[in-house]
Order: sequence, then C-alpha cells, then structure tokens
Amino acid sequence: MADVTRKIGLSLGADICWPIAYTEILNKLDLAIPWNGDTVRFEVERLKIDPFDLEEHVPHHLVIDRLTHWYNPRREWIKKAILLDDVYVFNNPWSVQSMEKLTTYCAMIRLGFPIPKTWLIPPKEYETWEGDLRHTLQSYARYFDLDEIGEKVGYPLFMKPYDGGGWRAVSRIKNAEELKQAYEESGTAVMHLQKGIDDFDRFVRCIGLGPQTRCVLYDLEAPLHDRYTMAKGFVDDEEYSLIRDMTLVINGFFAWDFNSCEVIHKDGVWYPIDYANPCPDSQVTSLHYHFPWLILANLRWSIYAATTLRQQLPMGWPRYFQAVEEGMTMRERLDALVPIVHRRFKTEEFEDFCATHLANLDEVAVEWFRTDACRDAVRQKTASLFPEHEVEEYTGIFFDRIQSWCDDEGAFTT
Repeated sequence: MADVTRKIGLSLGADICWPIAYTEILNKLDLAIPWNGDTVRFEVERLKIDPFDLEEHVPHHLVIDRLTHWYNPRREWIKKAILLDDVYVFNNPWSVQSMEKLTTYCAMIRLGFPIPKTWLIPPKEYETWEGDLRHTLQSYARYFDLDEIGEKVGYPLFMKPYDGGGWRAVSRIKNAEELKQAYEESGTAVMHLQKGIDDFDRFVRCIGLGPQTRCVLYDLEAPLHDRYTMAKGFVDDEEYSLIRDMTLVINGFFAWDFNSCEVIHKDGVWYPIDYANPCPDSQVTSLHYHFPWLILANLRWSIYAATTLRQQLPMGWPRYFQAVEEGMTMRERLDALVPIVHRRFKTEEFEDFCATHLANLDEVAVEWFRTDACRDAVRQKTASLFPEHEVEEYTGIFFDRIQSWCDDEGAFTT
C-alpha cells in the first residue's frame, strides 16, 4: 500500500470566503482514505494565471473552477489539462462555453419542461456595417413587427440577453411602448423576449452540486444580502422532489457538477425560468445561513471525485431524449430521466463513499464554523463589498446566520 496525494486546484476569481472555509476544514479533516490498495491524502492549491506550454503536464487531479465562464486563458488551460492529464473539472468547460440560455431552453422544451413562451430577436444595432455583414443584412434581414411579437409572447414579458450574464440588461416590460423603448436601448445585444409569470406565489432557487441539492426560498424584492431567505416549509415533499429532480436532470444533461436552477410557482405548475448558472453565487454575503451547506457539499463531492479519479464524461443527449414520450406528465418525465442522472453522478457509490470515509466531516466543519477563523473569512469577504462603516455590522449578521445554521442543522442535509 502506497501513500498517494490527490491535488485539488482552486480556479478562483473574486472568491474570498469559501476557499478559506474549504481549505481549512479539509486540512482539519487530515484525511487518509484507503482506496484501491493505497492511502489517499489531499493537497489544495490556488491556481495562478501564467503563460503555459500546451505540452506541459499538470499535477492536479481535480479543479474546482470559478473563472472560465468569463476568463478565456484559464478556460483554455483547463481544456488542456482535461485532454492531456484527465483532470476532472467543475464544470465541463466545453459545456459552459457553448450552453447559453437559448440552448438550455430548447433542450428542456424538447424534454417537456414547462418553459415560458420565448422568442429571440435580432440586435437593434451593430458595431460595424462594413464588409460581409452589410451584404448579409441587405440581402436577408427583414423588417419585423415588434408589436406583433410582443403580443404573441404576452405581457408582462422580460427582455434579457440570450446568453445571460447575472441579471445583466434584464427589463420587465408591461406593454408595447415599453417594449419599443427597451429594444431601442438594447444596442448590439441579441435578446430573448420571454413571457413573465405574473402573480406567482413562490420563487425558489435550487442549488445542485453533484447529486446533492438544496432548495432556498428566494426573495427578489429584498436587498442582495437577504434574497436567500432562511424560510423553512415553503414546499411540501412532492414539490421538493419535483424541483430537486428538475435540477438534477438539467445538471446531468449539460454536464454541470455545480449549478443553480430558478423556478417559480403559479397555479400548481413549477416553471423553470433561469437555470444556465454553472457558476452559482458562493459567497457568504449572499448565502449567509446556507453557506455551511455549500462548503460541506463542495467538500464531499470534490473529495469523492478526486479520490476515485472521476473522469469527464460526454454529455450523451440521446439517452435523455429517448427516455421521454409524448403525453407524459412532468412527474413521469422526471421519473424516466432521473435514473440517467444518478448513473452519471454514481450517486449510490458517492453516498457509500461519504458514509465510509467522511463520517466526521459534519462534526469537523461545525467546529470550524464556530471559530474566529470563520468570522475572519466572513469579514474579509464583507470588507470587499460593503462600505467600511458597515463591515463590522454585516460581518456580525452573516456570522450569526452561520451560527444559526449550526444550531438548526449542524449536519449535512441532501
């Protein structure tokens, strides 16, 4: 039996608090996992941004990525690491690069998900009219009736970029006049028009990390630091199962380990409205009470994936399309699709692994979340976002909410 080290790389952007929590808890665990005749230990490294030789091999076994959806040099390094060294990455970088919101809507429409009526419209402006673009537009572009499209979609509607971007350039539109004004101001962006679900009674964000999920009641009207509410009992068991399984199918279909799915409820139907989010908010200043769950879920899935040398898998869309049939209810569709997802994530093996090798994770994590080191990590993130005179106040708020989670749950919850 040999001692082997699995190296985990953290590909970070503006992340401050969660890498501290992740690293310190992993170090406190001091894992030595017996696996296939070896003893597996772990090292964590924050990845640097440097020029790189395409033929240079990398030592990492797993990368938790928070950067490649907008920073190309890191994305290309990660692609190289997968192709040359079989590095496993949260999330598949080719999928993140190519799966804008339009693709995700179309795929789930085909699987029978209740996606609100959506149209794509050409951009109002172009950066240049020279060369091939001028010929193309003069030959093939046609005037269209924006009022007519607005009526077909239905008011209220939302105008938003087809490729998303964290609430970038999203407008809620109540009538034809507002639609014309929003389009005039949209510039070079390619936009979706999507039917708004008005007078809904619940807005839920479901976080998925591997086969683990957590549903949170989301308050759009609250300040940013209070939008993830601490409410409980806002869905019954059947509704939770439906939202959880929707999230798992979306993540499995697009090869995303870590993603969030937004759904709204009206008249007995849960509508997925925004679920191409493969870099969900992970900051204590947003998640507060739910922050410990995220750290635990991240530790469990990354330790499992690194230990077992999990491989990046092809997406395999035909399996999903062939599993559903015309006339199926939403529940019947999910019952047919979720087993494919569990096979992809190897859920049963993952759960057995956690029970065998990570049985003390909750205890170690809760102990750390009670410490001054945790409070300092919270303060560092708070100080990066809040005015100086508010840092201590909000550090106390977020840290107290973490303590509430420790008191309320204090153990891993799927």
